[in-house]
Amino acid sequence: MAAKNLIVELFVEELPPKALRKLGDAFAGVLFEQLKSQGLATAESKLTSYASPRRLAAHVSAVSAQAADKSVSQKLMPASVGLDASGNATPALLKKLQALGADPSAVASLKRAMDGKAEALFYESNVTGATLAEGLQKALNESIAKLPIPKVMTYQLADGWSDVKFVRPAHALLALHGSEIVPIEALGLKAGNVTHGHRFEASVDPVQVKDADSYASALEKDGAVIASFEARRAEIVRQLAAAADKAGGGAKAIEDDALLDEVASLVERPNVLVCEFDKEFLDVPQECLILTMKANQKYFPLLDTQGKLTNKFLVVSNIRPQDASAVVGGNERVVRPRLADAKFFFDQDRKKKLEDRVPGLGKVVYHNKLGTQGERIERVRAIARSIAGQLGGGELASNADRAAQLAKADLVTDMVGEFPELQGVMGRYYALHDGLGADIADAIEDHYKPRFAGDGLPRNMTGVAVALADKLETLAGLFAIGQLPTGDKDPFALRRHALGIVRMLIEKDLPLELDTLLAAAVALFPQASADTVRLLSEFIYERLAGSLREQGYSAQEVDAVLALRPQRLGDVAKRLAAVRAFAALPEAPALAAANKRIGNILKKADGTVDPHVSEVLLKESAEKSLYAATREVAPRASAQFEAGDYTASLQTLAALRAPVDSFFDDVMVNAEETDLRLNRLGLLATLHQAMNRVADLSRLAT
Repeated sequence: MAAKNLIVELFVEELPPKALRKLGDAFAGVLFEQLKSQGLATAESKLTSYASPRRLAAHVSAVSAQAADKSVSQKLMPASVGLDASGNATPALLKKLQALGADPSAVASLKRAMDGKAEALFYESNVTGATLAEGLQKALNESIAKLPIPKVMTYQLADGWSDVKFVRPAHALLALHGSEIVPIEALGLKAGNVTHGHRFEASVDPVQVKDADSYASALEKDGAVIASFEARRAEIVRQLAAAADKAGGGAKAIEDDALLDEVASLVERPNVLVCEFDKEFLDVPQECLILTMKANQKYFPLLDTQGKLTNKFLVVSNIRPQDASAVVGGNERVVRPRLADAKFFFDQDRKKKLEDRVPGLGKVVYHNKLGTQGERIERVRAIARSIAGQLGGGELASNADRAAQLAKADLVTDMVGEFPELQGVMGRYYALHDGLGADIADAIEDHYKPRFAGDGLPRNMTGVAVALADKLETLAGLFAIGQLPTGDKDPFALRRHALGIVRMLIEKDLPLELDTLLAAAVALFPQASADTVRLLSEFIYERLAGSLREQGYSAQEVDAVLALRPQRLGDVAKRLAAVRAFAALPEAPALAAANKRIGNILKKADGTVDPHVSEVLLKESAEKSLYAATREVAPRASAQFEAGDYTASLQTLAALRAPVDSFFDDVMVNAEETDLRLNRLGLLATLHQAMNRVADLSRLAT
């Protein structure tokens, strides 16, 4: 049966822009999978999804008018239940066959086969393939049911009595197989071959679609609509670049993928225009102006070659009038009060010093079990002073304390009240205005960093100390009251805070011990239990392990290094490199296996084994050789370890392979004589201690 291409479109009222891309992909994806599962589309069929503010559509190539018939084998019941001793059908079997539409004559053709340990009866039949109308109806119903709708609307149909639930009211359904209409229904609509174009600029309404392959071109030609989300987005990118060139001065539109996606979800026929605002507003920090233009108006600010904001911006209009001056003028009038508000907030906020705002934090609840932001700031100050004292002494501790005291003060400013995204950023501007100096001002902004994957770290050590303190306080406090992340739920972004701590300790190579930091932070919370530090430590090491695996280290390498819980996280990368180099040595597999064997022996020993060896109790030549080799190799490996040359330390240990192999071949560790047994266990404990300073080598054993 000849296959043709298929188009299905739901024409609706304006869809929520932030969800449009996801809705379009889900609608097309589920429809396509359903058609394939029913045999109407094949693995060679191609899917093209369309999504615009007023439509969701899917184009599928090579769709059959009817699926091929297929043979189905259905298990009925155990043979002992379906047949009596004489081999005749039991009432239970006859009833089952009747339910399947088969008469008693089918008993003779039933297949008997083993199913596990018992013989079962199977009914084989040919099932007629689904017609496209049947299959597409099922696929469309499933696609609508599985849409990730942010919020469902209930609306009445044209009859005035019936109502349906959908993301937005639907007004038309299009379904064409080649040029033939597929008779399906959805949301009270019957399928046809027409749709609707742009609200104001369509040259024809309704737009008639000749066949499945002319859908996009008909909409663009007659409906003035670019139906494809990706094509529309690419056209906006092209026009933004062209308009920026037109603006001159080497200007470039700000890059923001989320804004670009949202704008592509708001327009069907993009038209980028250049607008401008009064230069007096450029006295306001550019972050404020950029945010208000992007968040409130969906504009693209223009930056100069130095990355500084210009007084020009780009608007993506949904219409293309011959004279666009009215559109340009309207947008320039609209943006002025927005920028005036930002200027007013900035001017008002600077009338009061950050320091004078700190008492106001005592009225802001941080968490009902952890007190106010004011109380929280005092805890952050204590942690920051301690960290800075370890990193740089008294002057750094003083700066960190001051920055920590003021770090949250901008939360009670008008600007941050209006734009919470600017917390920290505005604190820096106000600190500079108050004459506090760049070191403290930068730390106030940077103490939130890193805010997301790939974000930069604080630019100075004052900022590092306060950022670490802020994240440690958050983690310690929430763990102390039992607010741990569960599954994919992490409302306080604790995983992000943990990764931020990990990144700073590693990338800044800080001489700080993790568990000491955690213990100091947890000690500030009387709600903490005896297990809080352990739980928090495990949480951070789990985040570190996941991060390292994402960076390309193997699970074995990561497990070997982190099994020792290294306290200086700045050493982790060197340890991993050493493990990788060691694993490439020919001696590595045997030593890793021996290390695992030693660990198991020591675990089974009664009590704690003392890593001490008495030479007079060494009897066998193999144990004497191992003792001699250990006394020679271990000090060299230890010295290299202490010097931070982990790779050399592990490679030095490779010389122990031969004596270790001989020891296990020739020596009975669990000798009957107690002193002999304890001495041999002591030798193994000494060896185990020497071998596992860089990493737990037993984790490399396969």
